[in-house]
Amino acid sequence: MKALISNTPGGPESLVFGDLPEPTPAPGEIRIAVSACAVNYPDVLIISDRYQLKPPRPFSPGTEVAGTVDAIGAGVTDFSVGGRVFTAIPFGGMAEKVCVPVAGCFECPGDMPFEDACALLMTYGTAFYALKDRARLRTGETLLVLGAAGGVGLAAVELGKAAGARVIAVASSQDKLDLARSRGADAGVLAPRDPFDSNVARSFSRQLKAACEPGGADVICDPVGGDYAEAALRAIAWEGRHLVVGFTAGVPRMPLNLPLLKSCQIVGVAWGAFTTRNPAANRSNTQELLKLYQGGRIKPFITARYPLEHAAEAIALLAGRKALGKIVVTVAP
Repeated sequence: MKALISNTPGGPESLVFGDLPEPTPAPGEIRIAVSACAVNYPDVLIISDRYQLKPPRPFSPGTEVAGTVDAIGAGVTDFSVGGRVFTAIPFGGMAEKVCVPVAGCFECPGDMPFEDACALLMTYGTAFYALKDRARLRTGETLLVLGAAGGVGLAAVELGKAAGARVIAVASSQDKLDLARSRGADAGVLAPRDPFDSNVARSFSRQLKAACEPGGADVICDPVGGDYAEAALRAIAWEGRHLVVGFTAGVPRMPLNLPLLKSCQIVGVAWGAFTTRNPAANRSNTQELLKLYQGGRIKPFITARYPLEHAAEAIALLAGRKALGKIVVTVAP
């Protein structure tokens, strides 16, 4: 089968388009003929051995897939050949076929395009788990979203509005802010380029506080980290919740006097671990997301599509922090 292959650690330029053996489903697995695979930041990390998981090479990146079941392993009763499915996996999605455990698979509604299905689970799943389960975001609260035009950030904007929050978007360019506003953000703050000095940090924090008036941000969704995290934390409300989602700008060093002064919480969001530790809750969350999608409340914003043979370019676009919304690799019609 054709696949995007990582043979040696490196950036997107180290990937090659070639052939891998077609996999055979083990007991409890199905094989998916992949139609579409969304690009996510773990794809950038795993190919350079900077991710917590280091699969043996050769392997294909790709963590969100949607397609058609074309083979089933022993003991599988919930899915049948020809069924439309989507799932999230550690790696392997940028290939014509992939075998996955049925426990993490979901039926794809007939009216849902595979491109939307592959772009739903990780970003919206992460944002939903963060806002609903970890922050317990309430109607009328103020939600500050860093990286608001990225996959998780844009999902958080939409889900925050669906939950009845006032949403403040933070992004690095005006076109990104415009996108977040078009998806429901009530206001936007233009972020400085990192790294920035103490004067820029103070100015940025003042802008965030002004946008979040009168009491600050009740919840901060932070998939960015780096220098932005402390500046955002300084704009948090009393007893606010700062959600640590990711580190596209690097792992921050947070002064712990700030949580004391605001009596606030710094809350970790490990969606992947949540899905394995509490699969029933994850399945329930996913069903809620599908209802929001079918009700027109959320919809993945796909800005670029690449064929499988050019999937390395899709990963490079995300690695360069130039992407808006979601990027999708199309594998089969």
